[in-house]
Parts: sequence; structure tokens; C-alpha cells
Amino acid sequence: MDRSRELADFLRTRRARITPDRTGLPADGRPRRVPGLRRDEVARLAGVSTEYYTRLEQGRAGNPSPEVTEALARALQLDPAEREHLTNLLTRPSRHAPISPQRVRPGLRLMLQTLDHVPAFILGRRTDVLAANRLAREVLTDFDALPATQRNLARYYLLDPEARIRTGDWERIAAETVAVLRLEAGRYPDDRRLAELVGELTLRSPEFGTWWNDHRVLRRTHGAKHYHHPLVGELHFEYESLQPPGDPDQTLCVYNVEPGSATADALRLLTSWTASAASS
Repeated sequence: MDRSRELADFLRTRRARITPDRTGLPADGRPRRVPGLRRDEVARLAGVSTEYYTRLEQGRAGNPSPEVTEALARALQLDPAEREHLTNLLTRPSRHAPISPQRVRPGLRLMLQTLDHVPAFILGRRTDVLAANRLAREVLTDFDALPATQRNLARYYLLDPEARIRTGDWERIAAETVAVLRLEAGRYPDDRRLAELVGELTLRSPEFGTWWNDHRVLRRTHGAKHYHHPLVGELHFEYESLQPPGDPDQTLCVYNVEPGSATADALRLLTSWTASAASS
């Protein structure tokens, strides 16, 4: 990934979405050729010179101080994930760190087995599915049956036709997954496998390019998911995404259900059916 170009595109898209009235800047009567803030207006809000901000947006300003980065984040009204992404793009690593293979430690695998009443899985870098319990494989897809290189949540949502049928509000979920990948790309610009995944999604997914070029970034924490299962019908979850201590590059995703709900009853039925199928 070309960090200079990524930084320029990210800053341009962030300032394009902000109108001057949202910042308290007075109207100056000048015609606007582009939507959003001008460079000089962002510079004024951040307390830097227009020349410096222009060089920054062009990737020619070196490493700005944390104070300047924070001032830019305030001026552009960035959310926490966007602030993280801006910091990643502005940080110039002295050398390229190798991207090592990821492994799920035994304790986390045991936790997935313990969480046998709700879907749960562990994501690694680039949304790779590193491990999934039986209900996760039933509600989404059987990741264990796929080749190891294809066990990836973004590939599932964007390239598997079944995902469009099973996933409620598919467009929102798929777009959010692309935003998660964008955040990953800023953190690991030299990840060859991530670049290959982005290339594959660009070629094979009609929607991916538009969402990728929005430069939206997202770090999943919690929210709602809705799936249509061919055997038990509608399933509604409240998910939590947690980083296990000691491994910030892995995420434990748990799809919780309301006790006594129709989804809880459906999951019990699904568990019974899959257990019977496995023993037969």
C-alpha cells in the first residue's frame, strides 16, 4: 500500500464530508469547487499553516507530532477508529516487520468449545477465521470445510452467494467488513496476503471497489446481527467482539442471545439436529 497516497485520499475524503457550518467557521463568500472543507480551513482549525497541511496531505511533511495528529483529528471530527487509522498512516516505520502466521492458543480453543450454546469464533488479521465453534459454522458457513486460505470473513460476506441469502441487512454488514479491512490495511501496509485479498475482492465483488474507495474505517466492538437459517428460520444476535489478553491481533466474537427468546429456542433445536447428524 502506498502510504502517501492512502494518507492523501483519507484526508481528502474526511474533509469533503464536513461542511463549514459544522465547524463554526464563518462564511467567507468564496465559491466552493469541491464539497466540504478547503485545505486552508482544515489548517486553520488544526492550528497549522496551509502550506504545512498541504504538504501533509501530499505525504511530504514527515512524521507530525502527536499534538498535530490530535489537532487534525479534532479538526476533521474523526471517530476513534478514524483517529487510529490516521495515526497508522502518519507513522513511518523504520523497517518492514515480517507478518508471521497466526495460531490460536489452546485456552482460546477450549473457550470456544465451552461456548457451545451460542455461535462464537476467533478472527485474526485481515478477518481470517482462525477457529469457530459448531454453531458458528452452522449459522454462517462451515469454515473448517474450506481450504485454509479461504477461511476469511470478508471473502464469505462478499463472494459467497449464500451469504447474501443468510445475512440480514447484507449490504450494511458487507460494507462494515470492508471498513474493517481498511483499518487493517493502515496498520499492516506491507501484508502481502492482505493485498492479495483486496485484489481478489476488487476483481470479483461488484460492490467492493465503491466501499473500499470510501476510505471508511471501522473497529468492531459490539452490535446486532440477523441471519436467516434454512432449517430454523430467523436468528437475532447481540454480538460482542473482544481482544484476548496477550494477542491484540486476534478477536473473539460471540453472538449472544436473549434467554427465552425465539432465537434461543431455535439454537437449541439447531444444536440438537447437528448433534444427531454428527453421531449418525
